[in-house]
Amino acid sequence: MSEHLRSEVRGGLGVLTLDRPKALNSLDHGMILGLERQLREWADAPEVRAVVVRGGPRGLCAGGDVRSLYRGSDDDAVAFWADEYRLNAFIGAYPKPYIPLMDGITMGGGLGISAHAPRASGSVRVVTDRTVVAMPETRIGFTPDVGMSLLLANAPGELGTHLCLTSGQAGGADAILLGWADALVPADQLEALVDALAEASAAPSWSPGGAHDVVASFAVDPPAAPIAEARVWADDAYAGDSPTAIVGRLEELAASPGPHADAAAAALGELRSVCPFSLAVTLAALRRSPKLGSLEAVLAQDLALGTAMVARSDFREGIRSLLIDKDGAPAWNPARLQDVDPDEVAKAFEA
Repeated sequence: MSEHLRSEVRGGLGVLTLDRPKALNSLDHGMILGLERQLREWADAPEVRAVVVRGGPRGLCAGGDVRSLYRGSDDDAVAFWADEYRLNAFIGAYPKPYIPLMDGITMGGGLGISAHAPRASGSVRVVTDRTVVAMPETRIGFTPDVGMSLLLANAPGELGTHLCLTSGQAGGADAILLGWADALVPADQLEALVDALAEASAAPSWSPGGAHDVVASFAVDPPAAPIAEARVWADDAYAGDSPTAIVGRLEELAASPGPHADAAAAALGELRSVCPFSLAVTLAALRRSPKLGSLEAVLAQDLALGTAMVARSDFREGIRSLLIDKDGAPAWNPARLQDVDPDEVAKAFEA
């Protein structure tokens, strides 16, 4: 078990706690392997009837530890992702109720260990009033991975496209609307929820549907999802397969006197700041993923894209600018969206 993971069995409940607070529980390679090892052990343990995965007061998980990937070799990064995606696939088919507590910051790899929890096994994905979700990979010269392009593509309208191309953030109610979560529980009730799940899962009458019943007893009606308002303009603006056409429509909308000009201008500003090659690859991945047929196939696509993206200068340049030097001035290659070669985008899917 990784030093950054804690595990215990309470009643019939396996509780896995990510414990790397200084890094917002960012997943290093040891944590990924430790999570998989413990989840596989509990999947076969009759005394464990359900599993909770949680973080700390600031968040469940801020994503993969990209600082370590920045320092390591390309082969190290690909090995990291191969293990991470295998974990994501296992979670997506977990045979017992899997209850991720998506409290606080839950981004990137944090969504990979939570948003795929399968309803078929009685899983329930929980958000709170403090939840902040995002797939911010276009900011670091990468592309949304951990299978999330499938969930982004299946979000209502073009909300997923808007959110991931701009590397935007959303809240708990938004996560439910997007299809990434099932229930909202107040953050101050999470400890009581875990206690109730532990007690219920130890009872002789426990069934896989019991997790839903327990969570429902703590859940509250989510407020209106703020991101829903963007559908009025985003569904048209983000339609199609051309990133340059999307930028063109946003430019027109931002220059119009209509009520959505400010929102379009804000989105346009974000698109102009993120990695152009990442924009093109991400849009292509969103359009391809629903056609692949399974989470496992999407994760295989993610590994091909990761192999291609880490070999480009943009990946480490984005991490350098955003997280290492924090200068906010990445030198993207190419620097302009109109200079992205469509053939190079297509080749990224063949790595």
